[in-house]
Amino acid sequence: MKVFATVVSIFAAAAMGASAQQAQPDPNALLKGARMAAALVNLEDGLTGNLNKDGRQTPLALFLKGKNIQFQFSTQKDKWDIFHLRLDDEALNLFRIENGKTENFPAARLMEPIAGTDVTYEDLSMRFLYWPNAKIEAEENINSFDCYKLKIEKPKSVAGRYAAVYVWVSKKYGAFIKVAGYEASGKLVKEFQVRDVMPINDKTWGLKKMEVATYDSTGKTKASITNLIFDNPRKAPKPAGLR
Repeated sequence: MKVFATVVSIFAAAAMGASAQQAQPDPNALLKGARMAAALVNLEDGLTGNLNKDGRQTPLALFLKGKNIQFQFSTQKDKWDIFHLRLDDEALNLFRIENGKTENFPAARLMEPIAGTDVTYEDLSMRFLYWPNAKIEAEENINSFDCYKLKIEKPKSVAGRYAAVYVWVSKKYGAFIKVAGYEASGKLVKEFQVRDVMPINDKTWGLKKMEVATYDSTGKTKASITNLIFDNPRKAPKPAGLR
């Protein structure tokens, strides 16, 4: 089954070796290294897992190869919603696959929650990690990781909820540890935090658990939380379905 995550992923966030020793690293190079697609480029067998919210589990799976991501999730037994992401350095194209046909996914639906969770299609693709012109704003410690704090502003031609996104990238691993999305008003609306990682193979570490939190109208309190949890690829059965 050629399929999902996004973590993107979102949703997500894989820990891969990075050269972060230089005094003033290139912020766009840091961001490129933090992209999940770059870290999981050779994960041919895919990842399986669940979106977990309030005790409800939505099965999902991910398949990555180069700049192509295919993901799917299931809200009904033996029925999967299948999507394909085609990534470029400054663009992302999302398609839905239905009855063997590939159709463009409307930009107006990018902000829709998936299966009633806190994860939207926009979040799942982590498309903001592909916005250009990242800037280093600070160096901070997040969850015991020394990180570069990057700011990325949304290009005017791009649709989506977030006007600006802050990304904390681990100096040691080159992976993102935390992401915060803000509206044009400056209000915090969504936060992603890596809570656990796992070995993908002998050389690569990947996302095990990520918390996705939606903030209330004040932008100060978490209103709801969804956990994105992946199975260990060394122990989990291979996904069935599309391939």
